[in-house]
Amino acid sequence: MKRRHFMAGALALGTMSLVRPARAVNAKPLSILILGGTRFIGVHMAEAALARGHRITFFNRGRTNPGLLPQIPRLTGDRNGELEALESGEWDAVIDNSGYIPRHVELSAQLLQSRAARYLFISSVSVYPDFSQPRDEDSAVAKLEDETVETVNGETYGPLKALCEARVRSIFQSRATVVRPGLIVGPGDNTDRFTYWPARALRGGEFIAPGSSDDAIQIIDARDLAAFCIHLLETGTSGTFNALSAPQQFRMGQLIDASTRAAAARGASARATWIDAANLAKLEIAPWSDMPVWLPASGDTAAFASTPTGRAHAAGLKIGTLERTVDDTLAWHLTRPETERSSLKAGLGADRERDLLERWRALRDASG
Repeated sequence: MKRRHFMAGALALGTMSLVRPARAVNAKPLSILILGGTRFIGVHMAEAALARGHRITFFNRGRTNPGLLPQIPRLTGDRNGELEALESGEWDAVIDNSGYIPRHVELSAQLLQSRAARYLFISSVSVYPDFSQPRDEDSAVAKLEDETVETVNGETYGPLKALCEARVRSIFQSRATVVRPGLIVGPGDNTDRFTYWPARALRGGEFIAPGSSDDAIQIIDARDLAAFCIHLLETGTSGTFNALSAPQQFRMGQLIDASTRAAAARGASARATWIDAANLAKLEIAPWSDMPVWLPASGDTAAFASTPTGRAHAAGLKIGTLERTVDDTLAWHLTRPETERSSLKAGLGADRERDLLERWRALRDASG
């Protein structure tokens, strides 16, 4: 699988309204600057930090959800050189969850180097060249032949993130923290890669599930990611961390079961028909895009669901239950406009799935 097949949609982010319960408020409130902050993970991080008693400032262009969290001060600008609003002020920490282009990240890091105690950069496990084997934080990262490239797409996304990491480390050195999430899921994620499953179950009837119910998957709820990042800032923790559920912690069957139960609780009856990887290929059903969350455990994706996470868990990462994420994601999905609920960006459309199920039955019957 090429990188673009499982990174498609990585930059499309939504809004949210649900946060995990706060722990005890930190004794020393931090002043935190969030670069971005009004989409998906940024909002989760802001709400998690506020719940912990910290002070937040947003820096962004002011175009996305400008009325969200109105109690948070805004600094308006653009990462592409319009940074005048950041030329004054001091912060205990910066959370950079909107950095995709190394030049932009370097501009902000250089400007804030003497006025921020720590810089936490949200990267991605896509920095690894492939997943033919498990990739821990010390594994080699992907590289670009031309490091001046600034076009972000499925092929360049990971290598550009790796270059961004390097710029942050070179400027903040021991005060740099890099977090590499995998698939970020939960309320507010309008890429629909995870949302598809509970939403499809809610539609009811027979639906296609990929591979085997025992196939491992790795994800991270945006709220768990937010809580982990705030914890790293509170503890002044440096380093690089793969932020995901542990290998073998979750399986595709658990996701399907949780989705059908969440749908049943809302009056829908759905039944999964499992189709193995070889027959999915025969039917031209694509992993990740047609079958979100799932990739076959072979070739370049053989260890996609085996990314080591021990370092992050030792540093305080806590992963909530899959049922919680499914239930809350479906609850959020039901608050979306009808046009979004009926036109998901990932997964199979109703007509195509119906045709594929007929073709699958014919293929199965023909093979005996």
